[in-house]
Amino acid sequence: MGNYLNPGSTMFQGSLRSQIYIDKSNLIKQMNALLHTEQRYVCVSRPRRFGKSMAANMLAAYYDKEADTRNLFSGLKISRDVSFDENINKYDVIRINMQEFLSATQNMEEMLKLLQKRILADLKNKYPEYVTEENLVFAMQDVFSRTKSSFIILIDEWDCLFREYEQDQESQKKYLDFLRFWLKDKDYIALAYMTGILPIKKYGSHSALNMFMEYSMIDPGNLAEFFGFTEKEVKELCVEYAMSFEEVKAWYDGYGLVSHSRFGDEVYSIYNPKSVVEAMLRHKFGTYWNQTETYEALKIYIQMNMDGLKDAVVEMLAGESVQINTGTFSNDMTTFSTKDDILTLLVHLGYLNYNSQTHSVMIPNKEVSQEYINAISTMDWHEVICSVENSRKLLEDLWNQDAEAVAKGIESAHNEISILQYNNENSLSCTIHLAFYFAREYYTIIRELPTGKGFADVCFIPRKMFLDKPAIIIELKWDKDAEGAIAQIKNQKYVEALKDYKGNLLLAGINYDKKSKKHSCVIEKAEI
Repeated sequence: MGNYLNPGSTMFQGSLRSQIYIDKSNLIKQMNALLHTEQRYVCVSRPRRFGKSMAANMLAAYYDKEADTRNLFSGLKISRDVSFDENINKYDVIRINMQEFLSATQNMEEMLKLLQKRILADLKNKYPEYVTEENLVFAMQDVFSRTKSSFIILIDEWDCLFREYEQDQESQKKYLDFLRFWLKDKDYIALAYMTGILPIKKYGSHSALNMFMEYSMIDPGNLAEFFGFTEKEVKELCVEYAMSFEEVKAWYDGYGLVSHSRFGDEVYSIYNPKSVVEAMLRHKFGTYWNQTETYEALKIYIQMNMDGLKDAVVEMLAGESVQINTGTFSNDMTTFSTKDDILTLLVHLGYLNYNSQTHSVMIPNKEVSQEYINAISTMDWHEVICSVENSRKLLEDLWNQDAEAVAKGIESAHNEISILQYNNENSLSCTIHLAFYFAREYYTIIRELPTGKGFADVCFIPRKMFLDKPAIIIELKWDKDAEGAIAQIKNQKYVEALKDYKGNLLLAGINYDKKSKKHSCVIEKAEI
């Protein structure tokens, strides 16, 4: 057993001993299917704290030929697969965390020298009769030619150089060239598996690592369920720890990943695992994931305000989705041609959810939304922060059925957020959702809820922890009248869908008059 060659199972055992462990061992099944094939090059990119390192430790423990880990996996899902016996403890595994080498050196050249030195030391210790070269590639070729034993290469934090040396393109290219020389078309490679936050860097025609199959937040392939927690897994944890699933969903859900196959598409609702675990163990909802990195990281990108980026962020804070083209993103943290490139980066960082069916992005959940508020609170977006801060009082005015105060509050939100130019009911809807930002504290907000004979524009449904708050139906009108909005709610029998809230249901009609440029509001308590 070495430090990097066949490192054993200690790290994976630590995961198994944890109070909360979710079995993701069928990832091994997927990797077993790729061994010794043209598809044996795998790059998985996910946001920080989404289980990437744990997965790499699991693969190391499974394949390591110097370990006997059959008992570790005996109760896990992979043990029931036909490929389990065929591959367990059958390979030389090289497991490295690239961040370790980068942190220990001053530049990329030193990093690669140290990496080769340390791996070579392990190879010489295990194969002293075969390893005479000081070049890593040639040494591994010699071992393979003599033993016919191929290697599993596991690289964690593969992209750290691109995140820390983000402006040093020469070093980045040399790094990619090293990986290409080490991994590409080498008969000693049974599987090359890399994980990081960023997908593989694009350099025009310079496609150093084009042999890798990529599994990202944009296109997770058949690996969507293995990083992060699925909805089914979260529901089971909520039962075990007596936590409200509804609250967990509001706080930590929102990453919709689609796996495509010949049997059809499967949509996974993925939850942030770091945050879910913390919430369960502490028995308290809060912002946990973003404590691992400050809001400054997000602030750097959104304050660029490239190509209308501010407008897009404001719309997403209001709960809207924004169309995006992910195809121009260069997979780095500096090359931005349009706002779409920045938004695509934010998807990979976990600050946005990407809908591959509509090609749009939105803020995934309450926890991440708070991160945006933290970021812009230290920027010159005073009008946005003011609107968010005023939203608490606006909601109280709605509860108190103070129609005049609600109309004035919406008026103020519209005037403050000058980018929300009114020209139709959709722009009015955006203003309403931003003005009532604080409502997300208590409500599940549903747009176009099927009710009675039509669709209610906006419904505030109180979550189970807040059933003392009234349910609310809001109908929006553009250049008509608020009374007509209330009449529509009644005539179309929208209240029937919310009959469970009998005695605690408010109806609100909101209109914007194009001539006077004023809002009007009517609020009634529903009679069911």
